[in-house]
Amino acid sequence: MKALVLADYARLVYQDVPEPEAGPQDVLVQVRACGICGSDVHGMDGSTGRRIPPVIMGHEAAGVIAALGSAVGGWRLGDRVTFDSTIYCGECFYCRRGLINLCDNRRVLGVSCDEYRRDGAMAEYVAVPQHVLYRLPDAVSFVQAATVEPLSIAVHAVGRTPVSIADTALVIGAGAVGLCVVQVLRVAGCGQIIAVDLDRTRLELACRLGADAGLHAKEDDVVAEVLKLTAQRGADVALEVVGFSQTINLAIACLRKGGCLTLVGTYAQTAELPLQSVVYRQLSLNGTVASNGEYPACLDLIARSAVEMDALVSAVVPLADGADWFERLHRAEAGLMKVILTP
Repeated sequence: MKALVLADYARLVYQDVPEPEAGPQDVLVQVRACGICGSDVHGMDGSTGRRIPPVIMGHEAAGVIAALGSAVGGWRLGDRVTFDSTIYCGECFYCRRGLINLCDNRRVLGVSCDEYRRDGAMAEYVAVPQHVLYRLPDAVSFVQAATVEPLSIAVHAVGRTPVSIADTALVIGAGAVGLCVVQVLRVAGCGQIIAVDLDRTRLELACRLGADAGLHAKEDDVVAEVLKLTAQRGADVALEVVGFSQTINLAIACLRKGGCLTLVGTYAQTAELPLQSVVYRQLSLNGTVASNGEYPACLDLIARSAVEMDALVSAVVPLADGADWFERLHRAEAGLMKVILTP
């Protein structure tokens, strides 16, 4: 089969590779669409240490079942499916408590690190365990299904955030996940949503998708504007979807006393916090990772057009052209958001 292989750091090659074998509990999926995640772009140059070559990347995908393992039940050849990016064991301490995203034996498709290597879906076929499969509603296209993973991250993050009706929420970072967060907050009944980013075009899109205000992180006095929009109290909740000390501190400065910050972004490995501000204003900090069974809810949101995922897709291109599009994303070409590869 053909696959887009990270043969070396910063070198992607479209080449022939062996077709993956489906174990007894696995299905072989013929991939119809696979999104390029920001973690793939950052992993390509070796900066994250989680894409050690050679590896086939890709964990945001959908397709049709092409083969069934001998012990697979409830699925048929030709079923339209997507799948969780997290391969969880179902048996550890956390899985038994319903926290599959914290599984002790967690493996992520398309990741190659010191602990494990698992080829992903930037290929004609990928093998995945049947327990991470989800059937696609008729109203959801393969391209839309390839955006479920970032949407699930947003749904999980908002679910971990104590949002009440009529609350003001601040979303820092209007990339693909941030724009999903904006939409999910609106669905959750948030009263006022304020988006912050460095890109005016993304801020305009955030406002079209549900934000009430879009603030430029450098050109606007974000703290002053948030106070103005909240009767000088500050936002009730904030979701930081970048992962830098500067943006985390900005979120903290914008919160009211007793507010809650949910940390979604992971760009930096460490961050400095204004400890006294957090303590003396009794702020709550939440971490959130991946998703925890939210795929059915996400598919339903897309099928009902409660969220608009097509607006996040900048291009749908052949897998054979993937290396060029990776390079364009890596250099942060203006206007590019989510690129979908089709084998």
